[in-house]
Parts: sequence; structure tokens; C-alpha cells
Amino acid sequence: MAWASLVVAGLCEILGVLMIHKWHKDGNWQSLALLILGFGTSFLFLAHAMKTLPMGTAYAIWTGIGASGGAILGMFFYGESKNWKRIIFIAMILGAAIGLKLIS
Repeated sequence: MAWASLVVAGLCEILGVLMIHKWHKDGNWQSLALLILGFGTSFLFLAHAMKTLPMGTAYAIWTGIGASGGAILGMFFYGESKNWKRIIFIAMILGAAIGLKLIS
């Protein structure tokens, strides 16, 4: 259950990051509310996961999901670079997160 909570925390982190972009772009209160909700929910699920998982592993995987997810969505929805080098480094982040799960 802790791993599922950690994945949900990472997905909520991605929502928060996307809402930062939307809030800066639009400046409306709905974006701000979703930003706060996304990060708040992310922290709650991360805290739940850390009751069982080691702190270093949980934090690294949570950060990896958020960072790589934000970068991937930026490439697809906001026209950010799809350079092959960028994709390799995103794959390395995801590979490290999977490796941490495998050795935990």
C-alpha cells in the first residue's frame, strides 16, 4: 500500500507543477487552488508512504516521479524541447527510481 501511496504522491506532485505553470500563465484562482490541492495531497500521500518506506527511498522516488513527469508533460503540452539527450536523462531518472524500488 505504501508504494501505491508513493505513486499517487508523485502524480499529485506533477499536478502541482503543472498548476504552477498554469497559474503564472493565467493568474486565476482555480489554478492557485489546484496548485495548493496538488502539492498538499502530494505531501499527505508522501507522509503516508514514509510510515513504511525508508525516507531516502520514498523521497527519491517521489522527486523522480515529479521531475520526470513534469518534464515529459512539458514536452507534450507546452512545446518544450524533445531533444534525445533530454529523453535519455529522463529515462535515467526513471531507471534510478525503479532501481531504488527493486533494492528496497
